[in-house]
Amino acid sequence: MEMVPSTMADMWTKMGSTLASFMFIWAVFRQYCPYELRRYFEKYTHTIMGYFSPYIKISVHEFTGDRLKRSEAYVAVEAYLSANSSKTAKRLKAEMGKDSTNLVLSMDEYEKVTDEFRGAKIWWVASKTVSPSRPMGYYQEQEKRYYRLTFHKRYREMITGAYLEHVVKEGKEIRVRNRQRKLYTNSPCYKWPSYKQTMWSHIVFEHPARFETMALEPSNKKDIIEDLVTFSQSREFYSRIGKVWKRGYLLYGPPGTGKSTMIAAMANLLNYDVYDLELTAVKDNTELRKLLIETTSKSIIVIEDIDCSLDLTGQRKKKGGKAVADEDKEKMEKERREAKEESNNGGGGGGSSRVTLSGLLNFIDGLWSACGGERLIVFTTNYVEKLDPALIRRGRMDKHIELSYCSFEGFKVLAKNYLQLETHPLFDTIDGLMKEVDITPADVAESLMPKSPLDNAEKCLWSLIHALEESKEEAAKKVAEQEETSSKQIKDHGTPAMEDDVKHHENNVSEKP
Repeated sequence: MEMVPSTMADMWTKMGSTLASFMFIWAVFRQYCPYELRRYFEKYTHTIMGYFSPYIKISVHEFTGDRLKRSEAYVAVEAYLSANSSKTAKRLKAEMGKDSTNLVLSMDEYEKVTDEFRGAKIWWVASKTVSPSRPMGYYQEQEKRYYRLTFHKRYREMITGAYLEHVVKEGKEIRVRNRQRKLYTNSPCYKWPSYKQTMWSHIVFEHPARFETMALEPSNKKDIIEDLVTFSQSREFYSRIGKVWKRGYLLYGPPGTGKSTMIAAMANLLNYDVYDLELTAVKDNTELRKLLIETTSKSIIVIEDIDCSLDLTGQRKKKGGKAVADEDKEKMEKERREAKEESNNGGGGGGSSRVTLSGLLNFIDGLWSACGGERLIVFTTNYVEKLDPALIRRGRMDKHIELSYCSFEGFKVLAKNYLQLETHPLFDTIDGLMKEVDITPADVAESLMPKSPLDNAEKCLWSLIHALEESKEEAAKKVAEQEETSSKQIKDHGTPAMEDDVKHHENNVSEKP
């Protein structure tokens, strides 16, 4: 009997020694063995262990293969687990919720939670793999996130069928319920840490603009709202006629007439996200296409002040052969210089954009524009006459909306918003002045804005009247200066009409034999 404890002690001693030796060898192996060989060894180790394990594992990756968009399955699982894991997970991450007052909890990385479905127990793990960085490479370490669920093989049919369908369906419902409208902007390509990470950065979209508060003619406002609502409810119509479910809007008019506010009001009306595309930060047409692919449905893609974006605005002109050849030569030399500079900078971008008009046209209505659906594409410009007709024709920019100077009806909307006035004795004076003077809604709003706690409604109205009178005087001065300049030119050089007659007569004489 005394030999039993001694034997047990020897056995545990040998087992402890063997385990310690194994742990030491494994640590040395992981530390000094090449990454490729280690991955090869681990692959076959997992395969061998899989033959003896009664459990099945399914991975849901954020990106699969060469796809440029996040997996819809991953997004649905993420939403499902964020709603169902907060009560059981021990490590959570918190983000601001939809109302910006409550925190939304979700699983932290490498956390495990348990779920039950029809008597079956399922384990979910949030994990990621990190590829080793290359010493001379441009991209940083690539993180590949994924969720892995584990279940017993006896529930295989139920889990792969009913349970996964339940997860995706509930995840989509949770996303719709907790959806926050976002304002996106694109970053320069040299700031992308990985080719599979998103090219857009975003913040929560909280612009308060509404059509009810915009200084527009009531008939124009009604027409725009009806057009937008009809578009958002036309999925079956666009499918029946064989067109991509998108619509283009061109907003044009002088600065300060509310083009950006109009976009915010459109987003609030339809509950759409906004993608503010900065063309000058886009490297070339290929990057522009990738940005389009990453946009979601129920969104507005905006290019503001397109007349100032790159070289996309000039009318196409007919030129002589020599001029065209010289221009092509200069263009090729410029592209070679830019390519050389980019190469010297390590190929990371950051140089001037090489987006072309044809690339932008394909972005709007080419084959790649069919990726996704229910999207508005909005261009804004101060000078519509500068834009190439091919860019704004119907089919690309389907609806042209002119946002001009403030009318009296627009003023009444602003007076109600800013001063809570629907009528006032000074309205007639303002109406008369606005018929004589052009003033933007932004200037009207600034005049109606109280500048101190003591400013009342009447003082703000007088401020607007003074602004209108000053604009009227400035306009009269400009007209007087132009007339004086014209009179001086006529006095010194004769009338323009006389000069044209003389030139016309000389041309006729020269053409005679």
